[in-house]
Amino acid sequence: MSRKELEALIAVLQQQLAQGQDGVVVGSWQIVFNRDDGAFRFEKCELGAYCEERPSVVALDGKVLDRGGPLLG
Repeated sequence: MSRKELEALIAVLQQQLAQGQDGVVVGSWQIVFNRDDGAFRFEKCELGAYCEERPSVVALDGKVLDRGGPLLG
């Protein structure tokens, strides 16, 4: 990631933490940046294999593109 993306990640994390339990990044195990989409994916798969939720996706500007959620229901 470039400096711009790292600064955006810090801002996204601060914004999400300020939201408390309403934030979409709590419970993430891995953060992946997709340059093509210009968005961060907050993966909630434990050890890269066991997944109960699809990832939340947040754009560089902090807009939540997908809140994520349960895979099974």
